[in-house]
Amino acid sequence: MKRQLIHITIIFLLLTSCKSSTPAYKYRELARAGVALGMDIHREDNHQLYLESARWMGVPYRYGGSGKHGTDCSGLTHSIYKKVYRITLPRSTNGQLNICRQIKKRALQEGDLVFFHGTRSKRAPTHVGIYLKDGKFIHASLSGGVIISSLDENYYRKSWLSGGRVQEKAKVTIK
Repeated sequence: MKRQLIHITIIFLLLTSCKSSTPAYKYRELARAGVALGMDIHREDNHQLYLESARWMGVPYRYGGSGKHGTDCSGLTHSIYKKVYRITLPRSTNGQLNICRQIKKRALQEGDLVFFHGTRSKRAPTHVGIYLKDGKFIHASLSGGVIISSLDENYYRKSWLSGGRVQEKAKVTIK
């Protein structure tokens, strides 16, 4: 009996001392990110994507920029993808579209790129953002800098070009 109790105790200690493969959640940081992004962040969401996105909120728009002092839309997607996914995307909106598998709006998943056309051509991408969830995406706008917008807003509904999922072969550029 005493021997059994010792064995059970040892097994219990081994099981409870094992490190879990579940990442440690930074609840306060996630709560702040949720407030900054205006959305709830759930356990199954990509926490790193939301934390990094929140760090970019309010960064001013700067054509050709890709840093926290100023960024344009493709600079933002380039920087977030490099940090979150360790994938180096092309630096231009058109280049990013070219490495993606095009997907429909209803098939968007967290982390997919969203592309929009301008008024001159309905085929050429002029703007890009990163889809988060619930119809929301992060992007760098001319007027507001880095913001969250909804795909349901009239402007984005009218200028929708395509969703894009970064293809596996693009991961060759991992750095």
